[in-house]
Order: sequence, then C-alpha cells, then structure tokens
Amino acid sequence: MHEIRRLLAENPAELVWPVVIFALTVALGWLVRGLILRALRAWIARTQSRAGSVLTGVLAGPMLIWVVILGAHLAIQLSDLPAKYADRVTETLYVLWMASATLMLMRLAGNLVRHYGDQVPGALPVTTLSQNLVQIGVLILGVVVVMDHYGRQITPILTALGVGGLAVALALQDTLSNLFGGFYVAVARQIRLGDYVKLNTGEEGYVGDIGWRCTTIRSLNSNLIIVPNAKLAQAIVTNYYLPEKRLWASFQVNVSYRSDPDQVEKTLLEVAMAGTADIPGLLADPAPSVTFDPGFGESSLGFTVNFAVAEFTNQFTVRNELKKRIFRRFRQDGIEIPFPTRAIHLEDTTKGD
Repeated sequence: MHEIRRLLAENPAELVWPVVIFALTVALGWLVRGLILRALRAWIARTQSRAGSVLTGVLAGPMLIWVVILGAHLAIQLSDLPAKYADRVTETLYVLWMASATLMLMRLAGNLVRHYGDQVPGALPVTTLSQNLVQIGVLILGVVVVMDHYGRQITPILTALGVGGLAVALALQDTLSNLFGGFYVAVARQIRLGDYVKLNTGEEGYVGDIGWRCTTIRSLNSNLIIVPNAKLAQAIVTNYYLPEKRLWASFQVNVSYRSDPDQVEKTLLEVAMAGTADIPGLLADPAPSVTFDPGFGESSLGFTVNFAVAEFTNQFTVRNELKKRIFRRFRQDGIEIPFPTRAIHLEDTTKGD
C-alpha cells in the first residue's frame, strides 16, 4: 500500500491511462455484448429455437461480468502497479471469472436438463433432483479446476471428507435417506412426473416434482401433498398410468323384477356404445360391456356397466354422463327403477296350535 500511495503522490497521471483502458474496454465489450444478444434474438425469432432461448438467458448476465473483468485485467497489466499487487489483482479476477463461468454453466446445465432431459434415451427423468445433481456436478468440476490452478492437491481434502463423512451421515441421516430415496424413485421410473398415483396411506393425485427431500403430489382439488422421499420409497403405491393410462371403470344399475333382463342389458349396452362417439374420455376400444351382476337383489335386479376411459380422472365425468343418459332412456322405454321394498308377514301368536 505504501508503494501505491507513493505512486499516487509522485505521478497521479500514471493512473489515467489504465482508467481510460478500462473504460474503453467496458464500452467496447458492452457494444459487442449487445450485438451478440441481438443476433441471438433474431436467430431465435427466425428459427424458434429453444436452445437459443436457453443460451440467451444464461449469457446475458455473465457476459457483462466478463466485460468488466477483462477491462480490469487489461488496465492492471498496462499500469505501473508493483508486480506483487498486480499479481494479486490478476488472481482475484481469475477467481471471479471462474466463479461466474461456473455459475453460468450450472444454470445452463439445469436448463438443458429441464428442456431436453426427457429426449435423451436412458437418462434420468427431468425432476428437481436430477437438475440439482447436474448442477452440483458442474460446481464440483469448477472447484477442482480452481484448485488445480493454484496447485492444491485434492487427495488430502477427500481424505478429510471421508473421515468426517461418518459424523455428517449420522447427523443428517434423515436428510440423506430422503435424498437417496428420491434418487431411487427417479431411477426406478415406477413413479414419473405427471403420473396419477395413490399411496397405501390414502393420499392420491398427480406427481408434480421429485426433489432432493420430498415428492410433491397435486390432488384433484388442487391441494399440494408433500411426501418425504424415504416414506414414498417404502410405501405401497398404485400408479394408474402404468403400464398404460387406459383404465376400466364400472357402475351398478338396478331395475325392477318386472323388467326383462335381455331388454335391460340391450338398452344399457346401446347407451354405452352411443356414448363412445361424443363423451370425452370414453373409449370405443375396448368396447363397453354389460353384465347381469350382482343379479338378484332384495328388491331389484342388478346390472353392471363396464367401460374403458382414456385416463384415471375421465371416469368421473364419463360415469356422470352415462348415468344421466341411462335414466332418460329408462323413462323413455318404461323400464322401472324400483324403490327398496320389503314384505312383512304378521303371525298371530295368541291362538293355540
């Protein structure tokens, strides 16, 4: 610092040239940055490239930092600062550049996984966990490069981490169990994003995300269910989207004992087959069917209408619409839906045998 103060006192004009170099470099870099971003945006508007949008989003901020770092580096190199101070500033600028580049690559890797991860055969499903794993990998690579630049050995650090890893694992065993549980769920591919699942504890809904600690499930009433990954890995899960989304559903229809079973069965089948043409979610293949089941009831004949829907949630709207159409058709054809009835026999116990 004494040498810097002496330089400022004896010849302050020596600092003018580095300041001018810094200002010119930043101005030129700002101009080049604007031209590059404008060219990228024009290319994106012309090609509708998703990769271009990702690249533009991650380059806008770091490029400005790189321009400032470049200007500072040129100014220091062209100044008359003592070598030891110039070297310190250069090393600091290198660390800042590596930090900004690492953060930019982390963001770029996360965005690429989010937009293109599901298109890579054999890759992990695109979840928050997979994005975090990729970004952590990029961060570790950046740290290794910086340490290698300064001649630091990684082996002693790994040894120290191995010794302290046991204590950390004991202290964070719940967190680690959730982390590895989420990793297992993601790798097994038995629960995927967007699948409709139901747990043995009763929770059900669409899988929204698989994070490092928990999995979020969105219920049909738009509530968010948060399940720890360790619990999810141990739960009995029904996945209504595997092995396919198509699902069989059914409902029961009761008619009077005075009705003709063949006519009722024919009527129900006609209504169900006609619904395949205009009821959303009702499938014509496989075709609906009607069975005389449960059959003989206490006061009615029971039939079951079986039908296939495109996915789990379609069954509710399809069942509602079919019931209304069946009710109107029964009124039209004179098929009676009976009220529950019971025959009571009275016995006079006051008389003798």
